[in-house]
Amino acid sequence: MLRIPLLKNLFLLAFFVSLHTLALGQVIVPTDSLKADSLGKKGRKIVRPTENLNRQYDFGDLTRNVLHPHKKADTLHKSSGITVVPNVAANPTIGGQLGIKAVAGRKLGNDPNTLLSVATTSASITTKGIIYFYVNHNVFTPGNKWNLQGNLVFAKTVTPDYGLGIGRSIPGESATTETLADPSRKVNAIHSLYFNFREKIYKEVAKNFFLGAGMSAEIRGSINQKDSINNATPMSVYNNQHGFPQGHYISSGFLFNAEYTSRDNQNRAYKGIYADAGFRINQTWIGSTKNSVQFTTDFRKYISLSDVNPETVLALWNWGSYLLGGSIPYLEIPGTARDGTGRSGRGYTSQYFKGTQYNDTEAEFRFPILKNKFISGVTFVNMQTANDEQGTHLFQVLRPGGGAGFRVLFNKATRTNLAVDYAWGKFGNRGFYLNLNETF
Repeated sequence: MLRIPLLKNLFLLAFFVSLHTLALGQVIVPTDSLKADSLGKKGRKIVRPTENLNRQYDFGDLTRNVLHPHKKADTLHKSSGITVVPNVAANPTIGGQLGIKAVAGRKLGNDPNTLLSVATTSASITTKGIIYFYVNHNVFTPGNKWNLQGNLVFAKTVTPDYGLGIGRSIPGESATTETLADPSRKVNAIHSLYFNFREKIYKEVAKNFFLGAGMSAEIRGSINQKDSINNATPMSVYNNQHGFPQGHYISSGFLFNAEYTSRDNQNRAYKGIYADAGFRINQTWIGSTKNSVQFTTDFRKYISLSDVNPETVLALWNWGSYLLGGSIPYLEIPGTARDGTGRSGRGYTSQYFKGTQYNDTEAEFRFPILKNKFISGVTFVNMQTANDEQGTHLFQVLRPGGGAGFRVLFNKATRTNLAVDYAWGKFGNRGFYLNLNETF
């Protein structure tokens, strides 16, 4: 007979593997003195212990206990920095999605101060014929002398479109204006072929401070939407007003950025700051359909609230993108989940809100549930705002979202975890989110 511990482990393994097949994507329905446990008896400061991975339990340990229940963990063996999992999701726009995803992380060289380098790749296909492949990387050379960030994407996509702006109705507007703003948030599906290449190279000029430059190119072709008459959808109205072709475009430009990072880990930070601000300058002479200048900011702060359990964290994030001049293609307008990782604005479908001036602010509380760190929990809130072309200004209208979720530790060596969240927003939005690693 199977012993009780083995039955328990088999159940846990089946449960967490099934999360990959059951989780849904975004579903539309229409100082230190404040740390409570940092002081011991008689007010004596507790010294934070070095992180002991042998006391943590991850998916690899669960697998070993199920397949080899009598085998003891090899505490002297260095865990692999690579995590491979199924990439499964579903929503009304893409149908069902099946693929594979891998995340790798390691420190380069022997300098203990070198930051963790990470890379991710995924390939997937959906029941509606959407094909998506990407590779991205964030590499720090030994001693953090250089930082290389980039990605490569090939895709056959379906993009949900809900109109420009923040969903604000303005009385007395023309039919064309109402179509562009679409305050009813009626979804339109836009099919296209998509290619993106982006690479930035940063040089450390002071401790944790980098200056960088690079290039980015987004190419879309075979753009198709259900528009039997001109100006029947938000994108066709926008393209006519700004002089963009309806079926294709290129957005290519130079990137100039400044970056500061003191995070202790890129996958799941317990402490530190990440800040990046930069300009993107699109130019027709390098192939861009239109000239434009954008300014983008990304700020993240991680505050550990416990010396005993440093993974108890308050995480703060602000991401914004602002058009300073020129015109950008409709499908490149910043908005919900248009940040570099595509995870902002949980509670709303990708690009549910968008504007040439856009800002998203988020706060998340992260806390351990099990003593061995295998299961953790989160609660979060976010607030989005955007302008439109009918007179609505940035921060004039705010759209909240929020939710909760849990984390499963997949690779303790790199702090890689499985993130499962459920979030709510306005206009009847709600949905499940399944990802590797934290949202930010």
